[in-house]
Amino acid sequence: MRALILVLALLAAPLMAQQAADAIAPEGAGAGGLHVPRALADAARAKAEGRPVEAERWMIAAAHPLAVEAGAHVLRTGGTAADAVVAVQAVLGLVEPQSSGMGGGAFLVWHDAATGEITTLDGRETAPLAATPKLFLDADGEPLEFFEAVVGGRSVGVPGTPALLAEAHERWGRADWAGLFEDAIHLAEAGFPVSPRLATLVARDAARLGRYPETRAYFLPEGRPLQEGSVLRNPAYAETLRLFAREGPRAFYTGGIGADIVARVRGAEGNPGLLSRTDLAIYQVRARAAVCVPYRGHEVCGMGPPSSGGVAVGQILGLLTPFDLGSLGPQSAEAWRLIGDATRLAFADRGRYLADSDFVPVPVRGLLAPDYLSARSALLRGEGTLPEVAPGTPEFDHALNWDVGRGLAQPATSHVSIIDSYGNALAMTSSIENGFGSRLMVRGFLLNNQLTDFSFSSHQDGLPVANAVAPGKRPRSSMAPTILRRDGAPVLILGSPGGSRIIPYVANTIIAMVDWGMDPQAAVDLPHLVNRFGIYDMETGATGLAPGLRALGYEVEVRDLTSGLHVIDIGPHLRGGADPRREGLAYGE
Repeated sequence: MRALILVLALLAAPLMAQQAADAIAPEGAGAGGLHVPRALADAARAKAEGRPVEAERWMIAAAHPLAVEAGAHVLRTGGTAADAVVAVQAVLGLVEPQSSGMGGGAFLVWHDAATGEITTLDGRETAPLAATPKLFLDADGEPLEFFEAVVGGRSVGVPGTPALLAEAHERWGRADWAGLFEDAIHLAEAGFPVSPRLATLVARDAARLGRYPETRAYFLPEGRPLQEGSVLRNPAYAETLRLFAREGPRAFYTGGIGADIVARVRGAEGNPGLLSRTDLAIYQVRARAAVCVPYRGHEVCGMGPPSSGGVAVGQILGLLTPFDLGSLGPQSAEAWRLIGDATRLAFADRGRYLADSDFVPVPVRGLLAPDYLSARSALLRGEGTLPEVAPGTPEFDHALNWDVGRGLAQPATSHVSIIDSYGNALAMTSSIENGFGSRLMVRGFLLNNQLTDFSFSSHQDGLPVANAVAPGKRPRSSMAPTILRRDGAPVLILGSPGGSRIIPYVANTIIAMVDWGMDPQAAVDLPHLVNRFGIYDMETGATGLAPGLRALGYEVEVRDLTSGLHVIDIGPHLRGGADPRREGLAYGE
């Protein structure tokens, strides 16, 4: 079975697996493949061969080898996971700017080894105080087309990542703050090789990247998209990091960087935004109550609203608890019927009820209540696909009647999993939303377009939408950084990019490891099958299941599903896995 799963995974993502194998090269190599530092060569080889990376003291899994190297240096020299994630994110914002960075937001889940407590930090972007329900409507009151809303200043929310990194370091860091940016500053000044993925994405988005001068100059030098293997320097980003290292988050929120962000957003030709200096000055990271649910003897802990990730993953697992997925196995169409329809039920509730709980009552307890999940789970006991899926009626602290919002969550995100030598566990998912965000660049980094994660319409069929735009509100997210614990100790750290598909990517990976006994690399190699709204999306490597799923009543669509799962399994040894569909690695010592 293990060999079969590996073959299927390589079929599902041959390009990235081959890139990982080809990229094992001396320090400084880059042309023709992904740059992998010499120290990480064994980790790259393990990933290409479908084997988990093993370690004893600490481990990191992140989306680019250079970011992994920066985090590894911090952990090796006695830093905590909170120290390491600062170094990792600083490098990620340089080497994969299309996915995350200082102009975006993030959610972080932390298990504290000393106290046993779970803390979740919300660094999600906020809407400007001047925002109105008409933000994404045209002159006729109709919703804008997606990219009409995205490209420019209209879609930019207050970045939360800088404040989140500073908050995490203040709470749990040990290393010198300024020293955590040294690797990223060096890479920005000396240059780094453009990865195959970055080059491909720039070429695909060249028309939109060319709309604004600073973005065009960086990504399309001399009018041509960045070329794979070319050396890219970003001295403006190096200076931004120096200011952040010296002044902390005030450089972004009340200093010169913030002033430039506001000027760029409000001056965006053709699509200006509403962001103000006041919006940045009042931004705060929120410590939220963790969403924790039981599953097969584990406690699954994730992020609550404004993320829908923790609730939706918890609902999927809760709906599946009565069923013996272990005996069915990953090659069973019946197993995927149950998983797919449980996901559909969770997404129906997500669309109606999940939003920023600072602004609207969200029935988190009701959605995860055992009686409610038991009643919803009974819908899965048929023999074919559910013909129709509607939101349920969970118990509310306040009785409200919502309609389902219409929004578009796009996959441009990054995930980091870390366990440090002290036993602290960290899962952080960060994003600028769509690939390359708003396409506005300031001081060497891109600004987010997270406001398009709101519903473009404030009402549907005469009822209010929970995820409607409001001043200071945080848009709903699908990000699902997750830590599983057993007897109070962490046993699994994971998360993924992928837009709203993040939720099934994470839930399915938990099932693969808990129910089917896979190691972390096998679990992330497993070909994806995802059903959010009725159509079963599947990767090429899973098409052997298509006839069985069609016989059950599903429409099946074969397509690329570019997750970026990063998983650490904590047992007698540490074992890590990195998604073959992207460039990341797991590494530890």
